Amino acid sequence: MRLRAFWLLFLIGCNSSYAGLFDDQEARKQIATQQTLIEDLRNQGRTLETRLVKLEAALNDQPLLELHNQIETLRLDLNKLQGQIEVLVNENELAKKRQKDFYIDLDSRLRRIEQPEESAASESPPPESPAAPATRSEVAPEPTVEAPARVVAVVPPAAGAAPTETTESRDYEAAYSLFRNAKYQEAISKFKQFIKNYPGSSLVPSAHYWTGNAYYAKRDFKNAIDTQEKLIAAFPASSKAPDAMLNIASSQQEMNQKAAAKKTLENLIARYPGSDAAQKAKQRLATRK
Repeated sequence: MRLRAFWLLFLIGCNSSYAGLFDDQEARKQIATQQTLIEDLRNQGRTLETRLVKLEAALNDQPLLELHNQIETLRLDLNKLQGQIEVLVNENELAKKRQKDFYIDLDSRLRRIEQPEESAASESPPPESPAAPATRSEVAPEPTVEAPARVVAVVPPAAGAAPTETTESRDYEAAYSLFRNAKYQEAISKFKQFIKNYPGSSLVPSAHYWTGNAYYAKRDFKNAIDTQEKLIAAFPASSKAPDAMLNIASSQQEMNQKAAAKKTLENLIARYPGSDAAQKAKQRLATRK
C-alpha cells in the first residue's frame, strides 16, 4: 500500500515538471517570434529612411529647380501672349465702335441737312406754267445738295468728336505696352490712372484684369487677388471675370493655399461653365487627382 502511494506521488511530480518545461518552451518561442518581428520592423524603418533621403536629394537636385524656373518663365510668356491677343481684340473692337459712331453721326447730320430742304420745298407754292422753265433751271444744278458738298460739310465736325475716344484708346494701349515690356509697376500706375480718368469706359474691366496680372508677375499675390476680386464684384458679367478667377486661383496656389485654389477653380467652373477659363480650371483640377 505504501509502495503504491509512493509511485503515485512520483508520477504526479513528473507530470508537473513536464508541464513547467512545456510552458518555458512556449515562452521562448514567443520571445523569438517577437524579436523577429522587431528586427523586421527595424529593417522596414531603415528602408523608409533610405527612401526619404533619396527623395530629399531629388527635391534638392538642381535640374528640378531649373525645370521649375523654366515653368515660371513659360507662364510669364503665356501671360504676355494672352495680353497681346487682348490688345488686338480691343483695338479691333475700338475700330468697329469708331466706325459705327462715325456713320451714325454722319447719318444724323445728313438728315438734319436734308430736312430743312424738304420742308422748304414743301412750303414753296407750286410754280405757274409760264415760270416752269425758270424753276427747272433753278432745280437742275442742285448746287447745295451734291454728295461732295455734304461730305465736306460733315467730315470736320465728325473729326472733332473723335479725340476723346482716341485719347482713351491711346492711354489704354500705353499702359498695356508697359505690361508687355515687363515694366509692371509702371503698368500698374498707368492702368489705375486709366480707370480713374475713364470710369465709364468699356475697357475698365480689362484695365483691372491686367493690373492684377501685373501684380502677379511681380509675385505680389495678395494685391493680385484683391484686384481681381474687385473686378469680379464690379463687373461679374464681363468676359474678363472668368480669367480673373483663374488668376486668383494661380495666386492662391503660389501662396500655398491649395485648398482655397481648388475651391476657386470649382467656383469658376460652376459660375462660368462655358468659358475658356473654365476649361483650363477643369484641366488644373484633373492634374491634382
